[in-house]
Amino acid sequence: MGRRKSPLLSAFFKMTRAGMRQSARIGKAAAQQGIASGNKLAKDAGRMLHAVATPTDAPQAVTGGRWYEGRWGLGPLAMRRYRLFIPTGGSIRKPLPLLLLLHGCAQDTAAFAAVTRAAATAKSRGFAVLMPEQAQEANPQRCWNWFGSDARVSIETEILMAIVDHAVAEHPRVAGPLFALGLSAGGSMALTLALNHPERFTAVGSHSGAAPHSARTPLQAGQAMRGRRSPNAEAVAQQLAGRRLPPLVLIHGDMDAVVSFENARASAELWLELLPDGVTAREKITEVQRGTRRKLTRSDWKSSRQPCVRLLRVHGMGHAWSGGAARQAFSDPTGPDALRLAWQFFASTMEQAVPVPV
Repeated sequence: MGRRKSPLLSAFFKMTRAGMRQSARIGKAAAQQGIASGNKLAKDAGRMLHAVATPTDAPQAVTGGRWYEGRWGLGPLAMRRYRLFIPTGGSIRKPLPLLLLLHGCAQDTAAFAAVTRAAATAKSRGFAVLMPEQAQEANPQRCWNWFGSDARVSIETEILMAIVDHAVAEHPRVAGPLFALGLSAGGSMALTLALNHPERFTAVGSHSGAAPHSARTPLQAGQAMRGRRSPNAEAVAQQLAGRRLPPLVLIHGDMDAVVSFENARASAELWLELLPDGVTAREKITEVQRGTRRKLTRSDWKSSRQPCVRLLRVHGMGHAWSGGAARQAFSDPTGPDALRLAWQFFASTMEQAVPVPV
């Protein structure tokens, strides 16, 4: 009698094959759309067909911190590479906060570390940064698989959480509060992680990402990215089973032609709709303009001074990391520094943190 295949391995193989087919369809559709319109999207689509849009050298050693590299996952067939930056300071008794930072499509950890200036910000603000890297075998364009079957998405989230647990076990001084933030598909995956494991995160964020739980097929994903599909709040509520979502920060350019700004609104509305019974959040809007940087509209929803949702609308910005390094794909140096903005919000959630009943 033959040996039965593990359900996890069967699901993983199906996920890999499906990812390749789905990514090819999305890439082809994007290229066709770009050729038809004759605008910048055509060049972006062409770059997306390569593994990394702007190949970058591995991050170099810096004074005041150290980069580590590793590989971990759910076993030999579901492994991912990662980079971990730990600044000086922290201890087992007083560990550093840990930020799980997820790159977008056509990026790897080296390129994303350069775009975000992750090490410099982590060193100055006193937190560690964990950057997993999507494998081309799982997605040819290196996109995190934020949509698809429940099994496919679940495997992706469990791989990432396994990497977090491994990094903390190997480096106990980064076992402080856990946060997640990502760009584009990485942003969608960061929010998906929060929906699947809300009790693990102190706060989460998405930069230019599609709203989570808004698609299962490539066609639906395209519709969601254009702002034509909304999350299934009822399904999310059933999944949460009474667990409270962590606070959320959203950063999005209002001229994004790849992932519509409407996705940021939809994600904010989802979080607010899923606040516990009896909790009401009030909105406060602030206009921010610093020097020659792009203008920012900040919408804050708080409940009894506790941060719930912050939406940062970057005026005139497309599909790019706000305030990112020059000469990098998916980076807009003229915007306010996204990582500093996100960490400002994350730090406020640590200051205001209260025990959450489970």
